[in-house]
Amino acid sequence: MKALLLIDLQIDFCPGGALEVKEGDQVIPIANALMEKFELVVATQDWHPADHGSFAANHPWRKPGQVIDLHGLEQVLWPIHCVQGSFGAKFHPTLNQAGITKVFVKGTDSTIDSYSGFFDNGHRKATGLGDYLKEQEVTEVYIMGLATDYCVKFTALDAVELGFTTHLIEDASRGVNLQEGDVAQAVSDMQEKGVSIMASSTLLGD
Repeated sequence: MKALLLIDLQIDFCPGGALEVKEGDQVIPIANALMEKFELVVATQDWHPADHGSFAANHPWRKPGQVIDLHGLEQVLWPIHCVQGSFGAKFHPTLNQAGITKVFVKGTDSTIDSYSGFFDNGHRKATGLGDYLKEQEVTEVYIMGLATDYCVKFTALDAVELGFTTHLIEDASRGVNLQEGDVAQAVSDMQEKGVSIMASSTLLGD
């Protein structure tokens, strides 16, 4: 079976949000169209406690974009975003949530960040997504969402590691691009590990 993975299509990652990804909202109509093509659609949701260690505000004198050591892992510091139960953590209002089969939350442990939909950044704990997909007899995943150079990238790399045939729907994803070229590098990294790069039109038949 094939599954569509929608990565973090949340208000805080769209224009006007706390950690806005440029043009992030432009992928929502593509997500809605793609859902029609899949029997199984899984969404991930950043779901941070307010004291999360990835928030610059929780580290005196630190600013978003700086990098620290967080319990043994390199951690980019971010603005406060996707706090559990907050408005910004909700899915974008125009996303067709009725088309989503199941939602997996991530980043719930304040001591470690979780870019990937499958594991935290230290691969210490799994979210349950991998087991769920295997229970559903999924062998192939199509990944899209926010952001290309972080949560989309690490979800795709873990999907490959777990043995799924993995595709990135490039035009249905947008990146943070903290440093110029980050998105292009992320796409290259994914390709190098065996992720196939495709356009949504291939699936939609446009």
